[in-house]
Amino acid sequence: MILNARLPFAPWVDPARRRLPGVMPLKRADWLLVSDAYPAQMAERVRLLAARPADVLACQPQAEAAALELLDEVLRDLPALGFGVSGTHVTCPDGRSVALDRANPLQSLGLLLQEDFCILQQPDAAAEHVLTGAVLCFPSSWTLAEKLGRPLLRIHAPVPGYDAQMGARVQRMFDAIRPEQPLWRANLLRYTNPALYQPRPEFAPKDKRDNGDFIRSERQCLLRLPVSRAVVFSIHTAQVRRADLRPHEAQALADMQV
Repeated sequence: MILNARLPFAPWVDPARRRLPGVMPLKRADWLLVSDAYPAQMAERVRLLAARPADVLACQPQAEAAALELLDEVLRDLPALGFGVSGTHVTCPDGRSVALDRANPLQSLGLLLQEDFCILQQPDAAAEHVLTGAVLCFPSSWTLAEKLGRPLLRIHAPVPGYDAQMGARVQRMFDAIRPEQPLWRANLLRYTNPALYQPRPEFAPKDKRDNGDFIRSERQCLLRLPVSRAVVFSIHTAQVRRADLRPHEAQALADMQV
């Protein structure tokens, strides 16, 4: 069981931020996060990338250049987070040395950071962005195989309230993202199962319950890459026991009639 001592983010305590899509501007320097669960989460990511690469990694040919650009963007940001970066290796906060593999940039990213990364690109004349690549070690009741190659509205088909009107709003937001101004939001999930790796087919029953003992929250960021113009959707997952919520976080749950 891998838990955070405290949730590093909880914007859902503000009622105004609970409404979809609930996004807010973010400083470029604050895009990535290293939380108190870094060592344990990274050990799990290393295990998953070794044991289940076909399930947690995918990169379509059209996403290869964007994936490499994403790795370069991340490498520039790592020293400010306590990483040591050389030309071929990165020394991580937990003491690991990660050899950079520029032929497989998404795997390198998965070994460096707690975030999962999804690459979305808009084909010529297409109405929506499409998921073309990802490293996804901590899915929250979805699978990469079912979403890869799908446009945004189809990806979100199982999400209550994500209709064509919401899809159009989200696509307009994607169109407006600037490289220097990322966006972010965070969700609130209640689980009975504390596993971080929870892949499930669409519409399958989930280990989510209103009275679940585990509060799981995803810090979801949107960043446009300056050269390829692809949009990166990053997901930093944090999880605590319900009993370990701070008082104002617990009160927000009560206000939401959980």
